[in-house]
Amino acid sequence: MINMAVKKVASANSKNKISTRPDWDTYFLDIVELVSRRSTCLRRAVGAALVRDHRILATGYNGAPSKLKHCLNIGCMREKLKVPSGERHELCRGLHAEQNAVIQAALHGVSAKGSTLYCTNHPCVICAKMIINAGVVRVVIRNGYHDKLAAQMLKEAGVKTDQL
Repeated sequence: MINMAVKKVASANSKNKISTRPDWDTYFLDIVELVSRRSTCLRRAVGAALVRDHRILATGYNGAPSKLKHCLNIGCMREKLKVPSGERHELCRGLHAEQNAVIQAALHGVSAKGSTLYCTNHPCVICAKMIINAGVVRVVIRNGYHDKLAAQMLKEAGVKTDQL
């Protein structure tokens, strides 16, 4: 009698667990949300991860290069110069999350070819060009910050883009 009750509870717990288990895209988007919390950008926290065969190859968040002071510590150059979002990317101390993920993969000898890039935001045109040349085949994003030229270039290169 007790065994039967335990089996019913276990069965109910298994069904509940299965129904709340995230699909792969949701799982990796949740991870890049966590990665974005390491961002040192004062304007926008972004996280990214390169994934192939359901395995994380590299992650990245936006912030200054290694060994340089972060905007958290010295202030935002773009704010001081009143540069609008999405413009004049060269006027920033930081690297984008997508750039950092691609760089981390390269630094550690891991190819991004055939991978999916998960990112909290849509890539800018500079990142889109890096993504294309790195061999990424799919980009999955959660939020907008839609760069029309980036979207056009990704599409033209055959990089599938999905927003969840």
